[in-house]
Amino acid sequence: MGYLFLIIALFAGVTKGYCGKKTSVYTNNLSDAVFANTVRMLLCIVIGLTIILASGEPSALIPSTETVCISALSGISTAVFVVTWLVSVKKGAYMMLDLFLMLGVLIPLTLGRVFFDETIKVSQWIGIAVLLVAVGIMCSYNNSIKTKITPSSLALLIICGIANGTADFSQKLFVKYVQDGSVAVFNLYTYIFAAVALSIVLAFIGRSEDKGDRTRIKKITGYILVMAVALFVNSYFKTKAAGYLSAVLLYPLNQGGSLVLSALMAATMFREKLTAKAVLGIATAFVGLLIINLL
Repeated sequence: MGYLFLIIALFAGVTKGYCGKKTSVYTNNLSDAVFANTVRMLLCIVIGLTIILASGEPSALIPSTETVCISALSGISTAVFVVTWLVSVKKGAYMMLDLFLMLGVLIPLTLGRVFFDETIKVSQWIGIAVLLVAVGIMCSYNNSIKTKITPSSLALLIICGIANGTADFSQKLFVKYVQDGSVAVFNLYTYIFAAVALSIVLAFIGRSEDKGDRTRIKKITGYILVMAVALFVNSYFKTKAAGYLSAVLLYPLNQGGSLVLSALMAATMFREKLTAKAVLGIATAFVGLLIINLL
């Protein structure tokens, strides 16, 4: 079941990425990006409430202390991730993000060993290293079709990777420490905290930055709705998968699969040239995934 949940989460994540790339041209500044993502979080809250109420257990809306604390970590990390992701994607090719998201995978892997005593075999470390080589190749490919990233873009990408890794770790924390908890409730409160965090940021930005033309955001309402659904599905099923798969299987598989699908999507839908170097990167990623799962 864990692999099935992961596949669903993976395709939802790629759908979210496609919509994010399409909408990035309408978010010309940080204020626009934060506003668009605040709307996404609010839509995710509505989705979460609908699922919980439809289940006939409204009492589940009252979370445990552990759920609130872990959801706060997840929500704040998610808020940082979605904004830095959307801003970063405007500064380079879509695939550039995968290098830093893969590096962020080391956070749940390392903390998983410390907190949950999850063992990582030598062959799996080798597979992770191969995946890092693959994203390095894709990074080189990116520089061949786009200008090299600036220091500010690099900082955003690093923050994005750390935030994503922390959000992933919070999923593991939840399934380990709240074993009888509702995944829907965890995700609901994750997006409540994310919405609050983004709203606070938006209030501060509004004092120092032009709020931009919000009519641009209205043009991408459909994309934002699809992104909200995809985001909720991605986090919901990845959290479900965390209850079945160890961190060393779940998160490298998720990012490795995302790397491959993102490369294919960027080439077919965004016309980023798929060179021999890109094909080598995709093939290397496949090898890394095979090593992690089969050896």
